Amino acid sequence: MRPQMDDIEDDLAAEEENKLINEEYKTWKKNAPYLYDLVITHALDWPSLTCQWLPDKEQHVHLPTSLQSVALTHHAETLTNPTQPTASSLEPTPPAKHKTTSKSPPSKYPNAITQQAVRINSIAQTTMTTERINHAGEVNRARYMPQNPDLIATKAVTGEVFVFDRTKHSSEPERGGVCKPDIKLVGQTREGYGLAWNPTKKGHILGASEDMTVCHWDVNAYSKTKSTLEPATVFRGHTSVVGDVDWHHSHENVFASVGDDKMLMLWDTRSSTQPQLEVQAHDAEILAVSFSPATDHLLVTGSADKTIVLHDIRSPTKQLHVFESHTDEVLHLAWSPHNPTIFASASSDRRINIWDLALIGVEQTPDDQEDGAPELLFVHGGHTARPTDFCWAPGEAENWTAASASEDNVVMVWQPTMRVWAGEDVRIDEKELESDSMEGIESTAGGTGKAGSSARGPSTAASASGDD
Repeated sequence: MRPQMDDIEDDLAAEEENKLINEEYKTWKKNAPYLYDLVITHALDWPSLTCQWLPDKEQHVHLPTSLQSVALTHHAETLTNPTQPTASSLEPTPPAKHKTTSKSPPSKYPNAITQQAVRINSIAQTTMTTERINHAGEVNRARYMPQNPDLIATKAVTGEVFVFDRTKHSSEPERGGVCKPDIKLVGQTREGYGLAWNPTKKGHILGASEDMTVCHWDVNAYSKTKSTLEPATVFRGHTSVVGDVDWHHSHENVFASVGDDKMLMLWDTRSSTQPQLEVQAHDAEILAVSFSPATDHLLVTGSADKTIVLHDIRSPTKQLHVFESHTDEVLHLAWSPHNPTIFASASSDRRINIWDLALIGVEQTPDDQEDGAPELLFVHGGHTARPTDFCWAPGEAENWTAASASEDNVVMVWQPTMRVWAGEDVRIDEKELESDSMEGIESTAGGTGKAGSSARGPSTAASASGDD
């Protein structure tokens, strides 16, 4: 009888959690017009495990809009029925109101990389698929080569890495679902999620795996007679699953890896026998690592211990700062390509936090302290399931715009209100803050302080209001 009672208790707990999530989402949606300058929500057929903004951009000649692309991956209910799309969105300027697009129609090509164009204006939003490329099995991660965005690498569940040249594939793939990658990278025996192209050295890519290895490939060795490439180097140092990898942004031979063994390791590709640095960085599994693109000696790590740690690789045993706000494991980290002190973290708590190093240690009022640490700039609470990936828009004109995907088949494009990131340059009308529709948001007097006091407070309260 006890197993049946356990099942009933689990069902009741799941039902209560769903009620809480629904209430939180209703509160977030009601407050979204005050927290964002742009929110686009699009429902997919299957969850996307990847969300990466491509550098493609087509500016409309007569309208203040641009056509842009975001790389996504879909996986189906079984390993034999996944997809990976590449989605394009027409982003309005000035920002549009919060809008939810209709669900994509079922794909005739369930094992495919696709491209969807999402048109946005003040009246309607439409989605159309413009390209599909067949893919074998689920896609754990997809990343484009910075020096040639037409080359997209995917991390397959088999442990292999497939590289597709999207210019060599027709808009409609073969109906048989045959996967024909242009390059196949082999050498790992189990799946993984860490995948990183070298930002300074063209054609070099890293893959992390559950087989406890990091593989380094050079796709420049590809030829028509040699499309399957073995790794140039296999790095063995971790004693458990390798969760993530990232290249240094200016030193072309240096990269970092993190794993379930709680270790942060720095490697030099010219010396593969052992890591140059090895330190226990957290008290639980480390799931994410990211080098600062602006400061050579800084990187951040995110862990199942719910924290993010800022490291100075010149003093590796000392933690520069610990970022605490998430209530579940930290899954992904991404530095802003435009603002050197800004990075974002995605967590299993369904939140995506934006942090500002420049605000560490800033004095707070008691009201501000209730919203969290001063460096917590904004909390995106629009997802009702665990985020799977996050990315910043690469264009300078969209320097505070982001895209994120989650396990509930949703991809979102969003930008926090200017009142958050413009700080003292924006004055807030107190009458607007006192609106009845600002449920769950505490009014802040003054309106002339920094973003952390006059605008940051409402942003965090919106995501937290459902937790009360």
